[in-house]
Amino acid sequence: MTSSRRNFLLSGAAIAVAGAFGLSRWAKAQTIAGVPGKVQIHQFTDLGKSIGVVEMDKVVKTDAEWEKQLASAPVAGDGSTAFKVARQEGTEYPFSGPNWDNHSAGLYRCVCCDNALYTNDTKYDSGTGWPSFWQPISEENVVHTIPQQGGYKVSCALCDAHLGHVFDDGPKPTGLRYCMDGVAMRFIPWANAPA
Repeated sequence: MTSSRRNFLLSGAAIAVAGAFGLSRWAKAQTIAGVPGKVQIHQFTDLGKSIGVVEMDKVVKTDAEWEKQLASAPVAGDGSTAFKVARQEGTEYPFSGPNWDNHSAGLYRCVCCDNALYTNDTKYDSGTGWPSFWQPISEENVVHTIPQQGGYKVSCALCDAHLGHVFDDGPKPTGLRYCMDGVAMRFIPWANAPA
């Protein structure tokens, strides 16, 4: 009971901080990380076509289950693994992860649960060495939480995977920079996607 209350209070504090910085648009109802529950997810085909918003059970697994599932995922040039980044909140070195310089048309999905996250339509070269986007494919699919590293931590809404951070120094039209870790996402080129 004490742990749940602490998590509730910490979530409230994070929302209050977001409001104080004019970022209340990022505050939204969310479940506690690592705890089963229902979430609203906007589903997309591999070609980026909307299938609609559905309520789904949150994907919750043990660390051992995640580590086994992610063992064959791509590794960044610096040795960062998908497990270390997505499940343990690590960060790959700049210019070392997959897709930081990918400009092919396509969709990025969560490496852990396959949730649609971003498309190359909103990707741009931020000069940081990480895949950067000015908006997610849908706000339902990502969660902005605790302020970290001058921005806000971004996680997958379906499985709580750590994806990267969002900052307010991006291009128009949003002015945002979703600075993501390449090993936390899987790229699907539209040239190879089924119709």
